[in-house]
Amino acid sequence: MAAYRIDIMTLFPDSMRGVLGESIIGRAAKKGAVEINCVQIRDFTANKQMQVDDYPYGGGWGLVMMAQPLKSCLDYIKAQAGERKTRVIYMSPQGKPFNQEEAKRLRRDYDHLVLVCGHYEGIDERFIEECVDEEISLGDFVLTGGEIAAMAVADCVCRMVPGVLADEECYTGESHWDGLLEYPQYTRPEVWEGRAVPPELLTGDHEKVRHWRRKKQLERTLDKRPDMFEKLELTTKEDKKLVEEIRYERLPDKLKLRFEPRRAEESDMDALLGILDEAKSFLRDSGVDQWQDGYPNREVLSEDIAAGRGWLFECEGRVAGYECVAMTPEECYKGIDGKWLTEGENYAVIHRAMAGADFRGSRLASEMFSLAEELAAGMGKTSVRVDTHRGNKPMNRLAQKMGYTYCGVIDLGLLEPNSDPLRNGYEKLL
Repeated sequence: MAAYRIDIMTLFPDSMRGVLGESIIGRAAKKGAVEINCVQIRDFTANKQMQVDDYPYGGGWGLVMMAQPLKSCLDYIKAQAGERKTRVIYMSPQGKPFNQEEAKRLRRDYDHLVLVCGHYEGIDERFIEECVDEEISLGDFVLTGGEIAAMAVADCVCRMVPGVLADEECYTGESHWDGLLEYPQYTRPEVWEGRAVPPELLTGDHEKVRHWRRKKQLERTLDKRPDMFEKLELTTKEDKKLVEEIRYERLPDKLKLRFEPRRAEESDMDALLGILDEAKSFLRDSGVDQWQDGYPNREVLSEDIAAGRGWLFECEGRVAGYECVAMTPEECYKGIDGKWLTEGENYAVIHRAMAGADFRGSRLASEMFSLAEELAAGMGKTSVRVDTHRGNKPMNRLAQKMGYTYCGVIDLGLLEPNSDPLRNGYEKLL
């Protein structure tokens, strides 16, 4: 198989050979895996002065490279290359941004690249129109010439040619190959300046090492290149689980708490009343007159429990919260000053949602809403509704955060005689 060939049209071939002839790419060229030629454009001028540039028509600063030397140089290169699938690329700040996907494309679709290095104020537009297949840029900045960009493209593409690197994994595991940054690397000594090599890398367990590296790739991309992470498509269960794990580990301690729901029992009453007292104190301290006149109370909670609609949430053996999830319609909801999302009575209702003082600010409140939605869906309900005091800002914010739509104001009448009877009504379609 013929070596992958790259010809670079430049005014500084010796400088470029000095760089590309060294290290990995230089060794690959010596053993015939790639062929890189740096061709002097001046050798193809039509005058004795070897002139390659002239003043621009219309005036302006600087000089412009002439079309004739460039075209003659290109013709020579194509004649020398023979029957190859050639792509002529002009290194230009106006070109398409170069990235790993572009490098893969060039390596996959062509076996011969011609990289044209401009200089001065650029090159004659007619050469671009006539001879150039595409323009490529390293980024949104301007260099004094195209040589640095051409060397970067040549190096990046050549690394993927079989025989250049020792193994395919040398580049498939690196930054940008699959849309992720590379994992951290370590070498001896095991401890340097008080910093130790991660213990996972010392286990000798290949699967643990692989798992650790994949997680670090995801973490690094999330932290260093959030723009790349946004575009990432997680296609494997492992990656999805790792991202969940990363996000969970970064939560504040309160948000890491895990809650287990179960139906409340009468034997839980003392714990539930304790949570109810804490909830009433919280509302009172927040300047909200809800639940300040004896409602809800033991009798109301007992009715919930007897009807099987009272749900208790436990965390590490402690009772953390409580809610009532009713599958029967509310009479007062019919008189809403506004409009519900659904008509009829096929909805569930969240009542008496309360969290213990130690569990406020955790995931408990959102898990209460999620449980209600799950139960309602299981009963074939089309939506879930909830109402809350107009001054209860945390509950209003939570309803909106959980995807509930504000529908209007409900009048509870004399349910809480010493409280504002008006409540904000919310509904979420299932």
